[in-house]
Amino acid sequence: MKITLVRHGESAANVAGIINDDPARVVPLTAVGRGQALALGDKLRGAPFVQAYASQFARAHQTAVMILGDRCLYLEIEPRLNERKSGMDGRPVEDFNALVRPDPVNIKPPAGESFLEQMERLRACLDDMAAQHGDAEVLAISHENPILAACALAGMPAEDAACASIPNCGCVVIEWAGGGRIVEFPR
Repeated sequence: MKITLVRHGESAANVAGIINDDPARVVPLTAVGRGQALALGDKLRGAPFVQAYASQFARAHQTAVMILGDRCLYLEIEPRLNERKSGMDGRPVEDFNALVRPDPVNIKPPAGESFLEQMERLRACLDDMAAQHGDAEVLAISHENPILAACALAGMPAEDAACASIPNCGCVVIEWAGGGRIVEFPR
């Protein structure tokens, strides 16, 4: 399977530097984020996707709908694509970064998950998608941390992936069949 993983467009939480890891708390895209999603939709218009997925978060779903536009493509909500669980919803992103900075791969916030645990969640998700879609191409709208976890599964050293960044509406393309390799990473 070839999967294009897209980070959602800019959200109000991105602008404020606030964590949103609770899908029940709706944080919408900004005007800039909506523009990013529409522009990416134009860029991906000819891609032969057979299925689209989005996390449970409003910003991911909103991005997916804008990217898909008038395509007749089923959009499935996939909770395993959700943002990394930090247990720090509503707090500054810098609080989370300061907590995990000493060991970004293994440190687990008290009410959250470690980067390694997130990787295993993504492994199961990618394996299930590959079993369902074979050699087809799929689109998945998610968040920076889960996409970086997928990159670690696809060969990027976990320490590098845990500290990397992906811009809003940035795309990572991975070929996955029980393991993976990164085909495209934003520069």
